[in-house]
Amino acid sequence: MSLHTTLIDTATLAALPPDEVLIVDCRADPAGAGAADPDKAGREYREGHIPGAVHASLEHDLSDLGRQDQGLGRHPLPLERAFSAVLGRWGWRAGLQVVAYDAGSSALAAARLWWLLRLAGVQQAAVLDGGLAAWREAGLPLEAGTVQRTPTDVDLRFDARQAITDHAALHADPAPMLLDARAAARYRGDSEPLDRAAGHVPGARNRPYADNLGSDGRFKPPARLRDEFSAVLGDTSPEKVVHMCGSGVTACHNLLAMEYAGLHGSRLYAPSWSGWLSDPSRPIATG
Repeated sequence: MSLHTTLIDTATLAALPPDEVLIVDCRADPAGAGAADPDKAGREYREGHIPGAVHASLEHDLSDLGRQDQGLGRHPLPLERAFSAVLGRWGWRAGLQVVAYDAGSSALAAARLWWLLRLAGVQQAAVLDGGLAAWREAGLPLEAGTVQRTPTDVDLRFDARQAITDHAALHADPAPMLLDARAAARYRGDSEPLDRAAGHVPGARNRPYADNLGSDGRFKPPARLRDEFSAVLGDTSPEKVVHMCGSGVTACHNLLAMEYAGLHGSRLYAPSWSGWLSDPSRPIATG
């Protein structure tokens, strides 16, 4: 079986033998709008999902909300042992292809799972281009209920070089290029619906994650993405790029897009804007 490491289309996923792929339904609202209905994503999963898919909770499987008071942002990274336990519950094993998907084209929580797997050294992970919406558009079947897979023993370690959690590291010499994936209005400081203050980390540049998508809701072709990111990065090499957003979720969309474009080696500032704001003395830029 071919190895899929960034994106996969619906036809290719539908053709994969069920025992050769772990499909993960990552539907969620990274903005936290689901707080009033915390089971919305789970309920939608149970009502209909891609056959064989397990469900991932952004809050409980892909984050550790118990560490929010440590300056790590609204969606702190899970600990290694916790993420390993999640993968074990899903029946993951070394060499098994993983495919993550969201409700539609945004692929936000799906990109977060994709990046967490890479953080843990798992390369055979991809995001379904176009998400569940593309699957439905193709007329492919759904199934209801909950999928239970045979659990496995998993013990993975994170590559700390891929993530920045120490805020002071942003001011290293030489400093990395910060690339903010939030919408332009939030980056400029025109509005801030989620965090205590509006604006951005001084020196950060803006690349809204939505710019990675074409009018059809799919990722733009690799060559076009490469040209667009290169226009933002200038002479900065991908290895010196650090992505951020509001809480470390949507930034993974830019990470995925850069990898898909062949721009390898960028990293994540996991606490992102919400973590930066945990210390009121840290400076804020606007405009």
